[in-house]
Amino acid sequence: MITAVLARGYKIKNFTEVEAKQPHLILRHDIDQCLDTAARLAELEAEQGWCASYFVLMRSEMYNPFSPSAARALEAISAGGHEIGLHLDAAIYGNDAEALEKAAGRECAMLESIAGRHVRMISFHRPAQHLQPYDHIIAGRINTYESRFFNEIGYCSDSRGGWHHGHPLDHDSLNKGHALQLLTHAIWWIGAHATAQEKLTAYLDGRIAVLESELAEHCAVYTPRQSKART
Repeated sequence: MITAVLARGYKIKNFTEVEAKQPHLILRHDIDQCLDTAARLAELEAEQGWCASYFVLMRSEMYNPFSPSAARALEAISAGGHEIGLHLDAAIYGNDAEALEKAAGRECAMLESIAGRHVRMISFHRPAQHLQPYDHIIAGRINTYESRFFNEIGYCSDSRGGWHHGHPLDHDSLNKGHALQLLTHAIWWIGAHATAQEKLTAYLDGRIAVLESELAEHCAVYTPRQSKART
């Protein structure tokens, strides 16, 4: 799909380089569930010479960005020349702009401490309507839902594992040769071809396997369920 866009004369640009009336493509990836699939996608993109922006959740039940495996994933993403930004769940902080500002600063500082690089971009996680667009600098950082990225150029997302608002190759911006922000989530693109439900089930099974392994290694009273079945 990306190759098809580039074949139309498009160039991949980051958020600070994009020009609305030019054939520019922003590759954005929000990491909602799994850092490992994001690292794999980053590797594949780097092999093609493509640079993308990856946004990491700091407050999520899905993954722990401070874990050793997360550190390896973030290092792999950085090694591919990609940008690392903060994926901010604004809903945690309500509608208080001051609280959001302070929280964004704290979360960016935490991400910088584990990524080892400056975080200059923020994207919102499942943003409420009043954040689309959001024309404010947050904790000194630009955000992906500013009008210049969200309204003044094209926007297309694979939310919920599909192109529910139209396929990118049919987007009006591409037909005009104008800029497009393409948001994709690595979990839908890495691994065997499957439905969204099957992808998420496989992710869940993998997380359970990791937790079982950790419990067995660090808690002597726990016996993994597969071992119980054999006995």
